[in-house]
Amino acid sequence: TKIFSAQVWAPEQPYVWKKKTFRPNTAPLLIYECHIGMAQDAEKVGSYNEFRENVLPRIAADGYNCIQIMAIQEHPYYGSFGYHVSSFFAASSRFGTPEELKRLIDEAHKMGIAVIMDIVHSHAVKNEVEGLGNFAGDPCQYFYSGGRREHPAWDSLCFDYGKNEVIHFLLSNCKFWLDEYHFDGFRFDGVTSMLYYSHGLGEAFCNYGDYFNGHEDDNAICYLTLANALIHEVNPKAITIAEEVSGMPGLAAPFKGGGYGFDYRMAMNIPDYWIKTIKEKKDEDWKPSSMFWEVTNRRADEKTISYCESHDQALVGDKTIIFRLIDADMYWHFKKGDENYAVERGIALHKMIRLLTASTINGGYLNFMGNEFGHPEWIDFPREGNGWSHKYARRQWNLVDNKELCYHYLGDFDKAMLDIIGKEKNIQKSPVTEIWHNDGDQVLAYSRNNLIFVFNFSYARSYTDYGFMVPQGAYDVILNTDAPAFGGHGLNDDSLRHLTNFDPLLARDGKGWLKLYLPARSAMVLRRAQEDKKTENK
Repeated sequence: TKIFSAQVWAPEQPYVWKKKTFRPNTAPLLIYECHIGMAQDAEKVGSYNEFRENVLPRIAADGYNCIQIMAIQEHPYYGSFGYHVSSFFAASSRFGTPEELKRLIDEAHKMGIAVIMDIVHSHAVKNEVEGLGNFAGDPCQYFYSGGRREHPAWDSLCFDYGKNEVIHFLLSNCKFWLDEYHFDGFRFDGVTSMLYYSHGLGEAFCNYGDYFNGHEDDNAICYLTLANALIHEVNPKAITIAEEVSGMPGLAAPFKGGGYGFDYRMAMNIPDYWIKTIKEKKDEDWKPSSMFWEVTNRRADEKTISYCESHDQALVGDKTIIFRLIDADMYWHFKKGDENYAVERGIALHKMIRLLTASTINGGYLNFMGNEFGHPEWIDFPREGNGWSHKYARRQWNLVDNKELCYHYLGDFDKAMLDIIGKEKNIQKSPVTEIWHNDGDQVLAYSRNNLIFVFNFSYARSYTDYGFMVPQGAYDVILNTDAPAFGGHGLNDDSLRHLTNFDPLLARDGKGWLKLYLPARSAMVLRRAQEDKKTENK
């Protein structure tokens, strides 16, 4: 009985790269997390070519300089999101040919966009026919034996990182994707599961003693360190990111300093914080001091990728930020002129949450495909339970393109926000300096370089002449969440230049009072006029 079909790809002519060398822009790294198959508007599996033609230009126009592609390694079950890998060296044939993937990456490089791959070395599919589960008749050739063989939560097999052959297999896999496909690096999935014998399940990690109590898997730690060393030896400009939830110290610290050598770690606390806040707190209980601490809480020696939500929050069983804020009203009141209170609140907070998260990065910022414009629906891949439907395994670009709907407000704001962050030289390296917070007023202000970020999270109170002590000079509004172009009310005249008020008590420190009108549920970004900065430097 025929139970499995395989195909060998052997083109007569190898792909000829047009962009032979490429250097990622990491100042800062602005990542668009995406999935090739569900990237089209049509209810079907999208292709590498369709992504290159239809989606890549959008990403470039929006200001992202990196794409993180999911589900590249071949996987038998589409609905696994690419996390149950069967063929580690095969680019998924669902989306097209290897040459078409290479052309996608080549085109991205020509646009100045780095391409990193969501690589799965934390586990493998159990299927013995397609995968490695019983390769050459040995169920333990690549995987642990006994109780450690199967992952207790993922229905998959766990690699035995203590075997040299497994180490060589996985390291060569890293090198293969760098050499053969010109990927610019990797986001390593499931690192927490690799680090601990318990896979991190049921552990709290409340203090440093919880990380080093004998439950850490030295073999896996050795592999991850070797992988980072090899990747950066093959391509010194390569990017490695760890998806790790426990907060293991040193994960994104340099190998020479005793770290594991990842360039970045995912700031997984941030999306958890936003979801918890939206779910559990009344608007009047949102505290700016808590928000600021959460988005800046990181170790000094580790760079992070900050994000409000990834694909995890968009899956069935969870909710995206926009859906938690607005819920079913997205279907009935997202047409311009028909917005109700829930929609206005959701649009305002969606922009403020993103601005606060993106403007406080110390490494990079990540957004999942479609979330930038508030994609209204969850992700549900074709499966028996939904009649193998593709209805929710897609992205509805028609919504953001429709200027009669409110989605484009969010998309346009995202573009404007990234433009400011991307053009501020090395913003990710500049200190985030708190200027003021008042939890009673729900107001927060901080600075980075010549930029000042001001937030009023109060839902009912607008403030006139709200003052902060800042370096003396003139300040221009360069972004305002309340601007009509972004679905706001336009309560400020953003063309006005704001001058600091002289105060003899502050003058000795070179500071003055910056007094602003702060409408409820709004945020603004101001830039200090360059002539004032030049005068100060003299």
